[in-house]
Amino acid sequence: MDFENIITEKKGAVGVLTFNRPHALNAFCAALMDEVTAALDGFENDDAVRVIVVTGGEKAFAAGADIKEMAEKNFPEVYKEDFITRNWESVARCRKPVIAAVAGYCLGGGNELAMMCDFILAADTAKFSQPEITIGTLPGAGGTQRLTRLAGKSKAMELCLTGRMMDAVEAERAGLVARVFPAAELMAETMKIAEKIASFSPLAAMMVKESVNRAYETTLAEGLRFERRLFHASFATEDRKEGMEAFVGKRKALFKGR
Repeated sequence: MDFENIITEKKGAVGVLTFNRPHALNAFCAALMDEVTAALDGFENDDAVRVIVVTGGEKAFAAGADIKEMAEKNFPEVYKEDFITRNWESVARCRKPVIAAVAGYCLGGGNELAMMCDFILAADTAKFSQPEITIGTLPGAGGTQRLTRLAGKSKAMELCLTGRMMDAVEAERAGLVARVFPAAELMAETMKIAEKIASFSPLAAMMVKESVNRAYETTLAEGLRFERRLFHASFATEDRKEGMEAFVGKRKALFKGR
Protein backbone atom coordinates (compact mmCIF):
# COMPACT_ATOMS: atom_id res chain seq x y z
CA MET A 1 0.00 0.00 0.00
CA ASP A 2 1.04 3.61 -0.55
CA PHE A 3 1.07 5.71 2.61
CA GLU A 4 1.52 9.45 3.11
CA ASN A 5 2.43 9.57 6.81
CA ILE A 6 4.36 6.36 7.37
CA ILE A 7 6.91 4.21 5.58
CA THR A 8 6.72 0.42 5.63
CA GLU A 9 9.24 -2.16 4.50
CA LYS A 10 10.08 -5.80 5.01
CA LYS A 11 13.60 -6.82 5.93
CA GLY A 12 13.60 -10.59 5.85
CA ALA A 13 11.15 -11.76 8.49
CA VAL A 14 10.96 -8.31 10.12
CA GLY A 15 8.33 -5.73 9.18
CA VAL A 16 9.41 -2.14 9.84
CA LEU A 17 6.93 0.71 10.27
CA THR A 18 8.42 4.23 10.37
CA PHE A 19 6.44 7.35 11.25
CA ASN A 20 7.05 9.96 8.56
CA ARG A 21 5.66 13.39 9.50
CA PRO A 22 8.99 15.11 10.23
CA HIS A 23 7.52 18.62 9.84
CA ALA A 24 5.28 17.86 12.85
CA LEU A 25 7.79 15.76 14.81
CA ASN A 26 5.69 12.73 13.81
CA ALA A 27 2.65 13.99 15.75
CA PHE A 28 -0.20 11.52 15.44
CA CYS A 29 -3.00 12.87 13.26
CA ALA A 30 -6.04 10.74 12.42
CA ALA A 31 -4.73 9.98 8.93
CA LEU A 32 -1.42 8.71 10.31
CA MET A 33 -3.13 6.46 12.83
CA ASP A 34 -5.42 5.03 10.15
CA GLU A 35 -2.34 4.20 8.12
CA VAL A 36 -0.66 2.61 11.16
CA THR A 37 -3.69 0.38 11.63
CA ALA A 38 -3.69 -0.65 7.97
CA ALA A 39 0.05 -1.34 7.96
CA LEU A 40 -0.03 -3.39 11.15
CA ASP A 41 -2.98 -5.41 9.87
CA GLY A 42 -0.94 -6.10 6.75
CA PHE A 43 2.05 -7.30 8.75
CA GLU A 44 -0.18 -9.41 11.00
CA ASN A 45 -1.70 -11.16 7.98
CA ASP A 46 1.65 -11.74 6.27
CA ASP A 47 3.04 -15.13 7.32
CA ALA A 48 6.50 -14.08 6.12
CA VAL A 49 6.62 -11.38 8.82
CA ARG A 50 7.40 -12.76 12.27
CA VAL A 51 8.39 -9.59 14.17
CA ILE A 52 7.36 -5.94 13.78
CA VAL A 53 9.52 -2.89 14.54
CA VAL A 54 7.88 0.51 15.05
CA THR A 55 10.13 3.55 14.89
CA GLY A 56 10.32 7.27 14.05
CA GLY A 57 13.12 9.67 13.18
CA GLU A 58 16.36 10.74 14.83
CA LYS A 59 14.80 13.88 16.29
CA ALA A 60 11.51 12.37 17.36
CA PHE A 61 9.87 8.99 17.67
CA ALA A 62 6.60 10.89 18.00
CA ALA A 63 5.70 14.14 19.74
CA GLY A 64 2.26 12.85 20.70
CA ALA A 65 -1.18 13.51 19.31
CA ASP A 66 -1.63 16.41 16.90
CA ILE A 67 -2.83 19.22 19.19
CA LYS A 68 -4.00 21.32 16.25
CA GLU A 69 -6.35 18.52 15.27
CA MET A 70 -7.68 18.13 18.82
CA ALA A 71 -7.99 21.75 19.92
CA GLU A 72 -11.52 22.43 18.61
CA LYS A 73 -13.08 19.10 19.54
CA ASN A 74 -15.79 18.85 22.22
CA PHE A 75 -17.01 16.08 24.51
CA PRO A 76 -19.96 14.84 22.40
CA GLU A 77 -17.68 14.70 19.36
CA VAL A 78 -14.81 12.78 20.95
CA TYR A 79 -17.19 10.44 22.77
CA LYS A 80 -19.27 9.67 19.69
CA GLU A 81 -16.30 8.98 17.44
CA ASP A 82 -14.47 7.05 20.21
CA PHE A 83 -11.54 9.40 19.76
CA ILE A 84 -8.10 7.77 20.12
CA THR A 85 -9.51 4.30 20.93
CA ARG A 86 -10.93 3.68 17.47
CA ASN A 87 -7.64 3.74 15.58
CA TRP A 88 -4.95 3.80 18.29
CA GLU A 89 -5.23 0.32 19.75
CA SER A 90 -3.98 -1.65 16.73
CA VAL A 91 -0.48 -1.90 18.21
CA ALA A 92 -1.82 -3.42 21.42
CA ARG A 93 -3.91 -5.91 19.43
CA CYS A 94 -0.97 -7.36 17.46
CA ARG A 95 -0.30 -11.00 18.27
CA LYS A 96 3.18 -10.94 16.75
CA PRO A 97 6.03 -9.41 18.79
CA VAL A 98 6.24 -5.63 18.34
CA ILE A 99 9.38 -3.67 19.26
CA ALA A 100 9.48 0.12 19.64
CA ALA A 101 12.80 1.68 18.59
CA VAL A 102 12.81 5.16 20.12
CA ALA A 103 15.16 8.07 19.42
CA GLY A 104 14.58 11.71 20.29
CA TYR A 105 11.26 12.93 21.65
CA CYS A 106 8.74 10.32 22.71
CA LEU A 107 6.00 12.45 24.22
CA GLY A 108 2.36 12.01 25.19
CA GLY A 109 0.67 9.73 22.68
CA GLY A 110 4.08 8.78 21.33
CA ASN A 111 5.06 7.36 24.70
CA GLU A 112 1.66 5.72 25.04
CA LEU A 113 2.02 3.99 21.67
CA ALA A 114 5.57 2.91 22.53
CA MET A 115 4.21 1.34 25.72
CA MET A 116 1.64 -0.59 23.66
CA CYS A 117 4.58 -2.33 22.00
CA ASP A 118 6.03 -5.40 23.70
CA PHE A 119 9.22 -3.64 24.72
CA ILE A 120 11.10 -0.44 24.05
CA LEU A 121 14.68 -0.10 22.82
CA ALA A 122 15.95 3.46 23.19
CA ALA A 123 18.70 5.61 21.77
CA ASP A 124 20.70 7.58 24.31
CA THR A 125 19.01 10.67 22.84
CA ALA A 126 15.50 9.52 23.77
CA LYS A 127 13.27 11.70 25.96
CA PHE A 128 10.04 10.35 27.43
CA SER A 129 7.15 12.38 28.81
CA GLN A 130 3.42 12.51 29.50
CA PRO A 131 2.93 16.29 29.22
CA GLU A 132 -0.87 16.35 28.85
CA ILE A 133 -1.35 18.19 32.14
CA THR A 134 0.47 21.20 30.66
CA ILE A 135 -2.37 21.65 28.15
CA GLY A 136 -5.19 21.12 30.62
CA THR A 137 -5.95 17.44 30.15
CA LEU A 138 -4.55 14.01 30.98
CA PRO A 139 -3.25 10.97 29.09
CA GLY A 140 -5.98 9.23 27.12
CA ALA A 141 -4.27 6.25 25.48
CA GLY A 142 -2.89 4.43 28.51
CA GLY A 143 -0.38 6.90 29.94
CA THR A 144 -1.69 6.69 33.50
CA GLN A 145 -2.25 2.93 33.27
CA ARG A 146 0.63 1.34 31.37
CA LEU A 147 3.23 3.72 32.81
CA THR A 148 2.07 2.88 36.35
CA ARG A 149 2.40 -0.83 35.62
CA LEU A 150 5.83 -0.43 34.05
CA ALA A 151 7.46 2.18 36.29
CA GLY A 152 5.38 2.03 39.46
CA LYS A 153 2.89 4.44 41.02
CA SER A 154 5.34 7.02 42.37
CA LYS A 155 7.25 7.50 39.12
CA ALA A 156 4.11 7.49 36.97
CA MET A 157 2.30 9.92 39.26
CA GLU A 158 5.23 12.35 39.30
CA LEU A 159 5.67 12.25 35.52
CA CYS A 160 1.96 12.65 34.77
CA LEU A 161 1.48 15.45 37.33
CA THR A 162 4.53 17.46 36.29
CA GLY A 163 4.82 16.66 32.58
CA ARG A 164 8.61 16.61 32.85
CA MET A 165 10.83 14.71 30.43
CA MET A 166 12.72 11.59 31.47
CA ASP A 167 15.93 10.67 29.66
CA ALA A 168 16.78 7.21 28.38
CA VAL A 169 18.99 6.28 31.34
CA GLU A 170 16.26 7.11 33.84
CA ALA A 171 13.67 5.37 31.66
CA GLU A 172 15.72 2.17 31.63
CA ARG A 173 16.26 2.40 35.38
CA ALA A 174 12.52 2.89 35.89
CA GLY A 175 11.63 -0.18 33.83
CA LEU A 176 10.04 1.66 30.90
CA VAL A 177 12.91 0.83 28.53
CA ALA A 178 14.49 -2.59 28.05
CA ARG A 179 17.88 -1.44 26.70
CA VAL A 180 19.67 1.76 25.67
CA PHE A 181 22.06 2.08 22.72
CA PRO A 182 24.08 4.93 21.19
CA ALA A 183 21.79 6.73 18.74
CA ALA A 184 23.89 5.75 15.73
CA GLU A 185 23.54 2.07 16.64
CA LEU A 186 19.85 1.97 17.62
CA MET A 187 18.36 0.56 14.41
CA ALA A 188 21.18 -1.89 13.78
CA GLU A 189 20.88 -3.26 17.31
CA THR A 190 17.10 -3.31 17.09
CA MET A 191 17.24 -5.32 13.88
CA LYS A 192 19.64 -7.82 15.47
CA ILE A 193 17.20 -8.37 18.31
CA ALA A 194 14.20 -8.54 15.96
CA GLU A 195 15.96 -11.02 13.69
CA LYS A 196 16.88 -13.20 16.67
CA ILE A 197 13.25 -13.33 17.80
CA ALA A 198 12.16 -13.99 14.21
CA SER A 199 14.50 -17.00 14.04
CA PHE A 200 12.52 -18.78 16.76
CA SER A 201 9.15 -20.48 16.48
CA PRO A 202 6.51 -17.84 15.69
CA LEU A 203 3.98 -19.93 17.60
CA ALA A 204 6.18 -20.00 20.69
CA ALA A 205 6.81 -16.25 20.39
CA MET A 206 3.07 -15.55 20.28
CA MET A 207 2.53 -17.81 23.29
CA VAL A 208 5.29 -16.07 25.25
CA LYS A 209 3.77 -12.68 24.43
CA GLU A 210 0.30 -13.79 25.44
CA SER A 211 1.54 -15.32 28.68
CA VAL A 212 3.64 -12.33 29.76
CA ASN A 213 0.75 -9.97 29.02
CA ARG A 214 -1.58 -12.16 31.10
CA ALA A 215 0.62 -11.43 34.14
CA TYR A 216 -0.82 -7.89 34.16
CA GLU A 217 -4.42 -9.06 33.92
CA THR A 218 -4.77 -11.77 36.56
CA THR A 219 -3.58 -13.20 39.87
CA LEU A 220 -0.33 -15.13 40.18
CA ALA A 221 -2.16 -18.44 40.58
CA GLU A 222 -4.29 -17.86 37.49
CA GLY A 223 -1.29 -16.57 35.54
CA LEU A 224 0.73 -19.67 36.39
CA ARG A 225 -2.17 -21.87 35.31
CA PHE A 226 -2.43 -19.98 32.02
CA GLU A 227 1.32 -20.29 31.42
CA ARG A 228 1.23 -24.03 32.17
CA ARG A 229 -1.63 -24.61 29.73
CA LEU A 230 0.23 -22.82 26.94
CA PHE A 231 3.39 -24.75 27.80
CA HIS A 232 1.44 -27.99 27.52
CA ALA A 233 -0.17 -26.79 24.28
CA SER A 234 3.26 -26.21 22.75
CA PHE A 235 3.75 -29.98 22.79
CA ALA A 236 1.11 -30.21 20.05
CA THR A 237 3.26 -28.15 17.66
CA GLU A 238 5.81 -29.34 15.12
CA ASP A 239 8.07 -26.45 16.15
CA ARG A 240 8.39 -27.76 19.72
CA LYS A 241 9.33 -31.21 18.43
CA GLU A 242 11.80 -29.70 15.93
CA GLY A 243 13.38 -27.46 18.55
CA MET A 244 14.00 -30.24 21.04
CA GLU A 245 15.20 -32.72 18.42
CA ALA A 246 17.59 -30.09 17.05
CA PHE A 247 18.94 -29.45 20.55
CA VAL A 248 19.49 -33.15 21.21
CA GLY A 249 21.03 -33.62 17.76
CA LYS A 250 23.25 -30.53 18.19
CA ARG A 251 21.99 -28.88 15.02
CA LYS A 252 20.23 -25.65 14.13
CA ALA A 253 16.44 -25.81 14.42
CA LEU A 254 14.27 -24.92 11.45
CA PHE A 255 10.99 -23.51 12.74
CA LYS A 256 8.05 -23.46 10.33
CA GLY A 257 5.28 -22.02 12.47
CA ARG A 258 3.39 -25.30 12.69
